[in-house]
Amino acid sequence: MCQHQPPCPTADSADREAALLVAHHPEQGWSLLCNGVLLFEDTGELLPNGRIIAPHRPLAADRVMRAA
Repeated sequence: MCQHQPPCPTADSADREAALLVAHHPEQGWSLLCNGVLLFEDTGELLPNGRIIAPHRPLAADRVMRAA
């Protein structure tokens, strides 16, 4: 799908979120990346093969557990 040089990361790669935006709809809470990944506002993803990636937001600093 990607025609950029260098090409965007594939939907299967770990850095898939670095692909360029093709469509951005913040009012609906999603964006389409060049590699076919649907990226949702809550950081969840839908890959082109139908696989779902659960939201993976970092924890807020006040909620991080620290070892004593």
